[in-house]
Amino acid sequence: MYEIKVERTEDGHYIATNDRGARIELSGNGEGPNFSPVELLLVAVAGCNIVTTEPLTAQRGHRMTKLVASATSEKIERNKLGPVTLSYAVELPADDADAAKVFHDVAERVEERHCTVSRSLREGTPVNLELDGI
Repeated sequence: MYEIKVERTEDGHYIATNDRGARIELSGNGEGPNFSPVELLLVAVAGCNIVTTEPLTAQRGHRMTKLVASATSEKIERNKLGPVTLSYAVELPADDADAAKVFHDVAERVEERHCTVSRSLREGTPVNLELDGI
């Protein structure tokens, strides 16, 4: 089970924590240096994919020299995102003729089948609201 908590602090900031002690401050309005909730959703997509793709390509003997995942999206309605685009900037290892094909195959398979975040967005995971004691 995954669980995080987001709490408004006395000074009006928002702090997200997990049960392992990690903390991240959120920007409530998308301003300032902190990630907004929408940006964190994009971080989750790019992060889930890269942390799964990179070790799998390396296990197959094809560690990319440089690997950067980016996720982008635009609002299509006031409170709704359009499609998320996941892209990679890749520098292939020198003298590795198979690296591009292996990376492509692994990255595609990870996005389609193994990244929990991508699959959940694509398949429309429901959000259940519970208002305790109200």
